[in-house]
Amino acid sequence: MSTQSGYRHGNRAFLQALLANGTLTYKEARPIIAAIINADNSGDPEGSECRPDQITEEVFHDYIDKASAAASQFDYEIRSTQHQVTKERIFALVNTTSDPQTQLATIYSPEELSFIKRVLDAMFEKFNRPRLESLCITEMQAIKLARPPRRESQGDGEEQSQTPIDRGLKHSEVENVLESLVEGGWFEISREGFYSLTPRALLELRPWLIDMYNDPDAEPGEWQRIKFCEACKEIVTWGLRCADPDCTLRLHDICQEAFWRSRRGTNCPKCSREWTGNHYVGERAITMTEAYRRGRRQSGGHRSALADEIVHEQGGDEESEGEEEE
Repeated sequence: MSTQSGYRHGNRAFLQALLANGTLTYKEARPIIAAIINADNSGDPEGSECRPDQITEEVFHDYIDKASAAASQFDYEIRSTQHQVTKERIFALVNTTSDPQTQLATIYSPEELSFIKRVLDAMFEKFNRPRLESLCITEMQAIKLARPPRRESQGDGEEQSQTPIDRGLKHSEVENVLESLVEGGWFEISREGFYSLTPRALLELRPWLIDMYNDPDAEPGEWQRIKFCEACKEIVTWGLRCADPDCTLRLHDICQEAFWRSRRGTNCPKCSREWTGNHYVGERAITMTEAYRRGRRQSGGHRSALADEIVHEQGGDEESEGEEEE
């Protein structure tokens, strides 16, 4: 099947479908493109019906390229990344100019936006330490962030009179916001009940995450909160780390086979320590520990309580300011 020339109604319909879905994979796009082609050919009595399995990757990428070119006029572009777990390539329509707060301000209230920022801070600061890089959060941990720190919510002096007081959220409102973030394609939730950023969110928020959480003055090789895969150079929130806790080499699971195939032996190229493949970035930094698995086996322990216990054992449980008033 040949690709289209020019930007037509069908290309516009595809861009609208991508905008409505937020993200698309090749598999998801095939029936959409087939339906678009069939609609374009509906007035042709000799035209044959196009089946989804007839949509080749060449046709798909032609639609992607034309949609991205059209979207660029409005400060959007289509970017792609592989899902860190499933390896499926995901295409997302990304705003290239605004920060997350600006984008979410049309959907969430100021109190909800403040809560979302506290959740992101927890993911990338409290639950992201050199000895434990989990980069995720449970619902109960998020509920503890429902209210802002006491001094932040109260304000003082002139600042208080000019800035609306953030009274935080009710627990039911926290649950609703988390559900909305999942439905909106910003968060995903695992079988173990951990929330983390989606591939779409990592694509869209990449510059903001680096600017917000990494130290621009850090020395080469110094630990940073936003970490990148040594192979593909994309952000790692689910993957593997060197057995040396002071080494900064990180790999996606989906990248490691090709990475090591191109090298002699499996010693870490940064610190020369043997690569074991059983030190984790992401929720497995918690769920693969013996303490977590033992707790789940013995009593079906509450995931959040077990996660908090692991964080405490790793020395990363400094109380956040928002818990001072609990």
